[in-house]
Amino acid sequence: MEKIHAALLVLLRAGLWEREVEDSSCFPLTEAEWKQVYLLSRQQTVTGIVFQGVQSLPEELLPSELLLVRWMAETDAIERKNRRMNQVLTSLVKMFTTLGVCPVLQKGQGVALFYEKPLWRECGDIDFYFGSEQEFEKARHFVRRCKLREEKMADRSISYAWKGVEIEHHTRLLDLHNPFLRHYAGQLTHRYGYSHILLEENGETEITVPSPVLNLLLQSLHILKHALGWGIGLRQLCDMARTCYMLHQEFDAAEMKKISLRLGLGRWHRLLHACLVNHLGLPMECLPYPDRASDASPLLDIIWRGGNFGQYDAGNRRQAVSLWKRKWQTASAFRRNMGFAFRYAPKECFWIVSSLLKGQFK
Repeated sequence: MEKIHAALLVLLRAGLWEREVEDSSCFPLTEAEWKQVYLLSRQQTVTGIVFQGVQSLPEELLPSELLLVRWMAETDAIERKNRRMNQVLTSLVKMFTTLGVCPVLQKGQGVALFYEKPLWRECGDIDFYFGSEQEFEKARHFVRRCKLREEKMADRSISYAWKGVEIEHHTRLLDLHNPFLRHYAGQLTHRYGYSHILLEENGETEITVPSPVLNLLLQSLHILKHALGWGIGLRQLCDMARTCYMLHQEFDAAEMKKISLRLGLGRWHRLLHACLVNHLGLPMECLPYPDRASDASPLLDIIWRGGNFGQYDAGNRRQAVSLWKRKWQTASAFRRNMGFAFRYAPKECFWIVSSLLKGQFK
């Protein structure tokens, strides 16, 4: 698979930064190899971005017309799903606003705006953070009033489906499990606050999103949590790369490093930065701060092993089982990555697993 991985990353970088393919040494590919690249792009949920890269290849290096049409159709479906997602997101924000509630959009469609072609980034669900207990309960009451099927998670977050889209409500902006850092995380939220975006150029509904510093921390912690557990895919790394690229002039690098070290993320960020620069092509000057490891293979191994949130890792046998067993499966996934965790984020991993085990008995 080494050649397939190399080809995927070459095309991904071309699509991510909208430039020509910088290294064609792994081409041409056979039809079987092209199918593997296509399937891998789907597993990593970067189908549209890689398709952008494919379009930059000279004609003699392109895959078959049949595969190109299939790839184009998949990208078109991603675009239509994003338009639908934007409509649902805008309508929900409007409804919450009429209730006197201001939801903060985490990641998702807000991060998509950092791409040259936002509609070609594959979307997942909609994550909202509510800044106070009162707002969280108001929003929850609205969900119950609509008679929607609500699922409660161990950290008090809730999820439900709204017009076919998965929605989650969260009580924490930063996915930080170490209880001794919660107060500091709250101070960061208060200090840096929020920004506002429009999903469309002529849109009228403002969406509240985290400020640049909080946005980067939120994404970093999200990637870390999944890398420690079930696994993480390339899409989340692409989100981080595009966010760094678009926002690097909007915060102070020294302050960002100070915050990272205070949160115990120094070693993790060195690894993450290496992956963003070495494999995704992020310019060094766009990093939150310049520290990076010499080798990103520990993180890349996790990415290749499981794909999007570890769904394709043979060791992750997620089944429709009871809540208790599902929690145990999640704890087992963290146990499999214990060596990685002890090296890059031992304290955070300890508190994540503790939270999971505690949540089993709620």
